[in-house]
Amino acid sequence: MRVVATHGVAGVSHRTVSKEAGQPATAAAYYFRSIDDLLTAALSSVMDADSTRLRQVVTHGRDGVTGLRAVAELMAWAVGDRAHLLAEYELFLLAARDSALRPPTHRWLEAVAELGRRHTDDPVRVAGLVAAFDGLLLHALLYDEPPSAEEFEAILRMLLSG
Repeated sequence: MRVVATHGVAGVSHRTVSKEAGQPATAAAYYFRSIDDLLTAALSSVMDADSTRLRQVVTHGRDGVTGLRAVAELMAWAVGDRAHLLAEYELFLLAARDSALRPPTHRWLEAVAELGRRHTDDPVRVAGLVAAFDGLLLHALLYDEPPSAEEFEAILRMLLSG
């Protein structure tokens, strides 16, 4: 992810990944036959970690905070690491071009849908939340001052209120 964050997807090569990992130049090629394999592994890793983190926050809260406020704080935390979030979305969008990369993104989208279903039975509101969640994070990348947890929370509540 650090290579994608620094150089973008176009800058990913076996050599740059090996160098970033402090390994011999051929190390990444030993574990990943192709760049697509490497990108798939990176996307799977980050989407699985994000899905687990979201489910954990939804179930147990975050730093003593629960509910949508905890999710909003997680979103604010995510936009705090702009380079990492940008790298995630660069890989996420790559999945739009390559169907082999889509399963990890579907796991993430299902985690967001699970959040929605905890707050509403309305499938349209759940679908709106799924679309808006990533949209909010993507939009945050376009501003020097990203939204606060309070702003994220207000939007989440509006989307899920019946």
